[in-house]
Amino acid sequence: MDLFDLANNGSAAAPLAERMRPQTVADFIGQKHLLHAGSLLMRAIQADKLGSCIFFGPPGTGKTTLAGIIASSTKSDFVKLNAVSSGVADAKRVIEEAQERLRLFGRRTYLLLDECHRWNKAQSDCVLSAIETGSIIFIGSTTENPFVSMTRAIVSRCRVFELKPLSDEDIVGGLKRAITSPKGFGDYSLSVDDEALGHIAWSANGDLRNAYNALELAVLTTPPGADGKIVIDKSVAQESTQHRVLSIDDSMYYDMLSAFCKSLRGCDPDAALYWAFRLVEAGCDPLIMFRRMLAHASEDVGVADSSTLVTVVAALTAYEHIGPPEGYLSLAHAIIKVTTAPKSNSVYLAKYAAQQAVKRTADDVVPDYLRDRTYQTPNDSGAPYIYPHDTEGYVTQQYLPKSLQGETFYHPQDNANERRISEFLAAIRKNKKK
Repeated sequence: MDLFDLANNGSAAAPLAERMRPQTVADFIGQKHLLHAGSLLMRAIQADKLGSCIFFGPPGTGKTTLAGIIASSTKSDFVKLNAVSSGVADAKRVIEEAQERLRLFGRRTYLLLDECHRWNKAQSDCVLSAIETGSIIFIGSTTENPFVSMTRAIVSRCRVFELKPLSDEDIVGGLKRAITSPKGFGDYSLSVDDEALGHIAWSANGDLRNAYNALELAVLTTPPGADGKIVIDKSVAQESTQHRVLSIDDSMYYDMLSAFCKSLRGCDPDAALYWAFRLVEAGCDPLIMFRRMLAHASEDVGVADSSTLVTVVAALTAYEHIGPPEGYLSLAHAIIKVTTAPKSNSVYLAKYAAQQAVKRTADDVVPDYLRDRTYQTPNDSGAPYIYPHDTEGYVTQQYLPKSLQGETFYHPQDNANERRISEFLAAIRKNKKK
């Protein structure tokens, strides 16, 4: 019996997250950007024409569930392996059986590989030819970005779908369904107030499995009252999630987060430290502050001090490895670095300007001398590409499309590092005009 069978038979011994695992697309929670009416993925599932693909995203966002829905809706065979515990021999066995089914019965086989980023190149290569010949349809499931963590040969033969963290509204909807469903706690005399649901959803941070686990712990460890009803309030939710309930309301939370961000931008380390640890004291996850600093390191510091982004990433990694309370030192380190770094929003402005240019000139062609030279096009002028390292390290040729010739998106600002960049770019642009 695999996890899909377990969810189907609704075993009371199974964890709540397994019992509530959706069996159809209609019951699937979240990921509207992938599963809206008429979307590619929706049409492929409904038509049973889904080719090899990879689902990637954070834990608890529905990657394995979506694979299970495909398994239950397809007329093909479905085999599941886990990359942590399965190797080349397991994959070869699945492929041989799939090829035999295809030859004898004309029936295809889906291979779901959980944690697919854990396979090395040799392991990945063993399924490559089977994907190419159609002997199997590969579905990978991973929390890592496949473009970084997986063999390029596999990724290039798969369509990649990114699943995003669920919204609090999605998670609250899932919890309410679990409370009333016979597969969940529908047979219980149970009352869960809105504040408790909101806290569980907030602390789950986009992970529905995490939220189900917290709800289940709360229900199973809370004794019924004199009337036989189990009551889950905000304080019980706090205990079940092991996150302290925010001692501030939503308005104050967003006001303090705004004050933190503006203090980072305004070069005030004292204020930024104060608002950050005020939020921590109120029960806010420090990772929220780290995520904001990652954005500010490029948006407000940018090229004025590129080491700021490196410092924040390193501080985040340190915090994730050691946790609180020592990890708060890494949080403070990153805050001081961001606030005291020279400020420049030239990266933000350049990004915005380039995005606007793309919208205006989306149909522009690549200049001939910048095209891939491995093949020729009928209109190829054969203009030579000048290799920068054969000259002075840079070439005064036009890299933008003709319609954007002379356009400037990045404008260095007046700080030490960008003054150097400005002088370098000015010299290049001067040579272009000769």
